[in-house]
Amino acid sequence: MHRRDFLKHAALAAGGLAVWPRSAFTRPRKNLYEISLAQWSLHRALFAKELDPLDFPKVTRQTFGLDAVEYVNTFYREHATDRAYFAELKKRCEGEGVRSLLIMCDGEGHLGDPDEAKRLQAVENHRKWLEAAQFLGCHSIRVNAQSAGSYDEQMRLAADGLRRLAELGDTYGLNVIVENHGGLSSNGAWLAGVMKLVDHPRCGTLPDFGNFRIADDNWYDRYQGVAELMPYAKAVSAKSHDFDKEGNEIHTDYFRMMRIVLDAGYRGYVGIEYEGDGLSEEDGIRATKALLVRVREALAETYE
Repeated sequence: MHRRDFLKHAALAAGGLAVWPRSAFTRPRKNLYEISLAQWSLHRALFAKELDPLDFPKVTRQTFGLDAVEYVNTFYREHATDRAYFAELKKRCEGEGVRSLLIMCDGEGHLGDPDEAKRLQAVENHRKWLEAAQFLGCHSIRVNAQSAGSYDEQMRLAADGLRRLAELGDTYGLNVIVENHGGLSSNGAWLAGVMKLVDHPRCGTLPDFGNFRIADDNWYDRYQGVAELMPYAKAVSAKSHDFDKEGNEIHTDYFRMMRIVLDAGYRGYVGIEYEGDGLSEEDGIRATKALLVRVREALAETYE
């Protein structure tokens, strides 16, 4: 190309740039939060053997259009130390472009057991899940703060077990996060007090929108509870059960709850955990996702 032709084309290109929309040069706005899928949302299909746990990443991406998963150890217990099995799971995640966020761990003993030997054994029992979580690229394992005794005794015992586990988790580069999951752990003030006693950067919370039943008909206020737990949150669980005809969850005001989450400065993943019976698992997950997306869009300008 001759110099005069080059200059002519350059001038035309410059003229074109002047009329291109400004949005063509701006980055898309980052979402206030991303949405992940908790495996428990599909527990009926998994228990019925209608869904292979290895296919969880594929279903998450291809059926629900989500890119991050939260595992439940219940569905991998017999493979807990099988590296080849987890290598296959990791391969499938990578193939689908799905991130592994955390493993929810149940049935490994009471981290606040009054018996010190049992408490230490519960800590050790979680080691295999730390190893699996590290291999999969997770940031955390989710544990429970079960204990026995008085309010203060349980706080002290749970803090002791969690501190020990957090120190172990630190050697794997992983967080140990506690969910409000029944008993005193569903008392937001109590669990926040445990966090203060643990006082370890690797230990945090996973506030769940719905798990605030302390015992029988004794329920803790869910909005107060989430507000108390958010300062320590390293993940958030959007529990859902039932929806009205407008698509709102009838037990939890998601707009109010997500304002609490966002006001705390949280901008991580929010996990869908559908547990209802009124819709199929697939429809319940879709309804929860649609609600979280609607809330995110409505609050975007307020929190940008």
